[in-house]
Amino acid sequence: QVRLVESGGGLVQAGGSLRLSCEASGSTWRINAMGWYRQAPGKQRELVAFIARGGSTTYADSVKGRFTISRDNTANTVFLRMNSLKPEDTAMYYCNTDGIGDYWGQGTQVTVSS
Repeated sequence: QVRLVESGGGLVQAGGSLRLSCEASGSTWRINAMGWYRQAPGKQRELVAFIARGGSTTYADSVKGRFTISRDNTANTVFLRMNSLKPEDTAMYYCNTDGIGDYWGQGTQVTVSS
C-alpha cells in the first residue's frame, strides 16, 4: 500500500501563489509517475499535472505557463507550484500516483478569491 499526504492548500487572492506538496510513504517502490488532479464543485475531476520518475511532465492546457510540477524522488514527494492563480483554479486538489496500483490522497482545498 501507498499512503499519500497532501499539504499546502489554502485561501489566496487572484494573482497569488501557492505551493502544494504530496509525500508518499509505504510501498513507494510501486510508484512511477506522481501528480495532481482537481475537482471543483459540480464538475468532474480533471488532470492538472503529472511527472514521471524520470522527470517528464504533462500539464493541462488551462495551467500551462502558470503551474510547475516537480519531484524529489529521494523524499518520495511531489510539488505543485501554482502562480498567477485564478478564481477558476478553486477546487479540491488530489495527489495521485501511477505505477503498480492507483493511489489517491485525501485532498487539499485551494480557494482563489477574486
